Amino acid sequence: MPQLLPFAGLRPGLAVVGSLDVVICPPYDIITEEQRVALLARSPYNVVRVELPNGQYAEAARLLQGWQMSRALVREDRPALYGYRMSYVAPNGEPRQTLGMMGALVLEAPGRGILPHENTTPKAKSDRLELIRATQANTSPIWCLSSETGLSDALGPAPAAETEGGLGITSARDDDGTLHEIWPVTGPAAHNAVAKVVAASPLLVADGHHRYETALAYQAERRASASGGGRGADESRDERGEERGGDIKAGYDAVLALVVELSEQQLQVMAIHRVVSGLPAAFDLVGALGASFELRATTAEGPKLLSEMARAGALALLTASGCWLATPRATGAAAGYELDSSRIDAALAGLPPHNLAYEHDIAQALMAIRTGTATAAVFCRPATVSQIARTAHGGDRMPPKTTFFWPKPRTGMVMRDF
Repeated sequence: MPQLLPFAGLRPGLAVVGSLDVVICPPYDIITEEQRVALLARSPYNVVRVELPNGQYAEAARLLQGWQMSRALVREDRPALYGYRMSYVAPNGEPRQTLGMMGALVLEAPGRGILPHENTTPKAKSDRLELIRATQANTSPIWCLSSETGLSDALGPAPAAETEGGLGITSARDDDGTLHEIWPVTGPAAHNAVAKVVAASPLLVADGHHRYETALAYQAERRASASGGGRGADESRDERGEERGGDIKAGYDAVLALVVELSEQQLQVMAIHRVVSGLPAAFDLVGALGASFELRATTAEGPKLLSEMARAGALALLTASGCWLATPRATGAAAGYELDSSRIDAALAGLPPHNLAYEHDIAQALMAIRTGTATAAVFCRPATVSQIARTAHGGDRMPPKTTFFWPKPRTGMVMRDF
């Protein structure tokens, strides 16, 4: 069963870095180059320098060590789990919160205690692997879901205020307006209460499949090195390893993870849309997709289009010549699941060779059509929490790029080194 263990985290030293707002960044895989440049300009301590070093892995490791020496990063004085809360306004205008617990999740092969919910794209994992090799650290958490209730109760109340030095509750607001708050949860009683809830049922990987697979690859690499006469796992064990839990022989036997309850109240699941380019100039895309979808023209835009999609049980196809609601036909291309992503991926597989990009931001997809850099965009409806749970617990995986969990926990709130 899953094990979420405390660790002595590295957190920004506010006396040195100033505001936490200027040193956090999004997870590496959603940062554009334009965003990276802006983040670099905010602070010499912005963690994007480590999270996304553009191949400069040795420099990322040097920065991580230097920040600790200058107390721009401060280590917690004892092992802790970390309460993490995101407060935001949902797309429908409703104020919402996502509350979870961060810790060191003991690695195991997917399938029993840890369940992936979707396949990954064949994206190279070498970047994350090189970063772990150089830094010996988890810079950003993966995101897991627990079907057990009671995690919020096990967390206990958050501290009322920041403590001197910034190692109590600390908070930051991101560019989307989401408030991120983190605080240490210490003591055996609290740790045991969380451990009991987390271990009660398998955890579903919501976000961070590539990072989890990379952590497993690095663990295998280090174990192979140890068995071949290199530095053994026990030799790299932290001096306080027994406080972190007897099941971790070395830091690389776990990965930084945020665990949240699998419930509609705690989660905002958004869709990932498809953007198509590179089709032959004379190709009739609308006609080709008509075999799998009943297409009905619409003039709706923005939120109205999303509402029409929900009412009609349809996807939406947008090209430079118009917009159509696309209701799946019973005789359409065979899809593995009753999901928009599965249906459109099956239909697109029958097209001539083309380029396919994934975009969670509808505005960016619209811009690609308006500027002529894309031929079409297909807007999907988000998978539901119940669909995600059924797929994972049934031993299956959704198509790649089906779910976009939002908002994203920020890199730099706490880091875990080995």
